[in-house]
Amino acid sequence: MISFSPKQLEVFVAITLQGSVKAAAKVLHLTQPAASMALAELEKQLGSSLFDRDKGRLFLNQKGKDLLPLAQEILERMRELEQRASDAQDTLRGNFRVGASNTVGNYLVGDLLGNFVNRHEEVTVHLQVANSDEIVKGVLEHSLDVACIEGEVINADIESIAWRDDQLQVCARPDHPLALKKQLLESDFENQRWILREQGSATRLLCERELSRLPKGHIVMELGQVEAIKQAVIAGLGIAFLPKVAVTYAIQSGRLKRLETPFLNLDRKLSIIYHKQRYRGRLMDNFLSMVGM
Repeated sequence: MISFSPKQLEVFVAITLQGSVKAAAKVLHLTQPAASMALAELEKQLGSSLFDRDKGRLFLNQKGKDLLPLAQEILERMRELEQRASDAQDTLRGNFRVGASNTVGNYLVGDLLGNFVNRHEEVTVHLQVANSDEIVKGVLEHSLDVACIEGEVINADIESIAWRDDQLQVCARPDHPLALKKQLLESDFENQRWILREQGSATRLLCERELSRLPKGHIVMELGQVEAIKQAVIAGLGIAFLPKVAVTYAIQSGRLKRLETPFLNLDRKLSIIYHKQRYRGRLMDNFLSMVGM
């Protein structure tokens, strides 16, 4: 006989996503003792703890990690059952957690989410923007339902689908010595000052690969945001690899100059990723259909 309740599962999932019983209780409009009691009863019914306890803090253990996607699926299926039984069966509701790497989150969020948000007004979309490593971690830990990053992920637990093409461009200030040359050679990049993305960024990996093709330069700055790198280049602090979508207007307005580098391969793919254990319910299927999957 199944004896645990949907509320207990909601508490388990909320504690995992929010990071504490107190935060989960607030989200679920419960008192903290009530949330703690629901978790304790769930663990009793399952015959296993879901969290390790250390000085009052909770850390999801392996059993909890194994059961989390199942708990999320049960709750989502129950919501779908309720909706299909009601007169609003064609109306999607719920929370949808989307991750995006910096390029996507800052410059392509409309392309990624626009149709979905406009079509499903009853769905609350929570967008997390971070570097690719952090976004992949969120997908693996089931704190994100789906994400869009640069490049592909080689991980047996992640489904990765190519979304669209993208390109980096080497950019400099218009009065930079390299910007004044009619034709550039690999040797022209010797001792150049580079501004790069931080470690953990997919963009950084591509940059390091292409820098290995060029004479040695100097990495003078590492920044976590594309806009910060763009402004640093405009200020004359160095040259950088920047996403084409982020620099189009700056190039058109004369604040940046694209350096022609046919000897470099700066093409890349943007990919939609999600956990293979993630239940592909109506929310997920609708989102994937709207981004052309």
